[in-house]
Amino acid sequence: MAKKNVTVVGSGNWGMAIATIIAGNTARHADFNDDLTVWMFDEEVQHKGVKRKLSELFNETKENVKYLPGITLPNHVKAEPDLKKAVKDADILIWVLPHQFVARTVSNMGKVKDGCVSVSLIKGGLELEGGKLGLCSDLLRKLLGHEVAVLMGANVANEVAQGEFCEATLGIKDKTHEALLVKLFDCQTFRVNAVDDIPGVELCGALKNVVALGAGFCDGLDYGGNTKAALIRIGLQEMKTFIRYFYPEVKDATFLESCGVADLITTCFGGRNRKCAEAFVRGKGAKSWDAIEKELL
Repeated sequence: MAKKNVTVVGSGNWGMAIATIIAGNTARHADFNDDLTVWMFDEEVQHKGVKRKLSELFNETKENVKYLPGITLPNHVKAEPDLKKAVKDADILIWVLPHQFVARTVSNMGKVKDGCVSVSLIKGGLELEGGKLGLCSDLLRKLLGHEVAVLMGANVANEVAQGEFCEATLGIKDKTHEALLVKLFDCQTFRVNAVDDIPGVELCGALKNVVALGAGFCDGLDYGGNTKAALIRIGLQEMKTFIRYFYPEVKDATFLESCGVADLITTCFGGRNRKCAEAFVRGKGAKSWDAIEKELL
């Protein structure tokens, strides 16, 4: 069987962090070509007093100085600022970019390779149409015309990049690609379990952020651990109720996976939404949410 080419579409904090995991596995497993391509939007950054293109600087240093500073990626990770070049030979596309850019990115990248499959790590991008809650993976599937799995979990990007142990959940329908995709992500520090429940996995990844806002409000009001624990438990129950309303077939076991309760706990104690919500309360509403995000994130 021909070795598979992998491209990561997106080079932000999480995109670069997951690239460290994938690069280790493409080098370790004979199923993949060693080289990992990362589509990197060609922006300019200040580096040692000089303006440089981020992609050029990354290819020289193997460090994304803007989005994942302090982490050096393996030499076989290559940044490609030309979107069409980045994706044209890919057998597997890993989507890690803000959901609002998905449609435009797909329209600009041209035809993908026959037999290509995708994995979405995008949290959010939910659309309500005709009483049905559409997923970001649904949009990708429609635009790309091929299989799209999802990967979600309790994964703080910097901790993943630093090799701290964590888990993730792969939601996948087509069993044909399951073993290969698990192999692409799973390693000693990043354990992956596959489940046949794409809506459950993806919606847990999106809805936990709503509960995390409540956790941040709790922290800002100086409520104790009992109150925060109750909020997390009630939040998880409401997540289940909400998801089941739109997807009755969702499995109970999914909520006990990394994408469910584990991701919820991590986000309610260390996530960006929690952090901003606490700052909003402590500032007594004097600062706008945009100002808080700019200051803290």
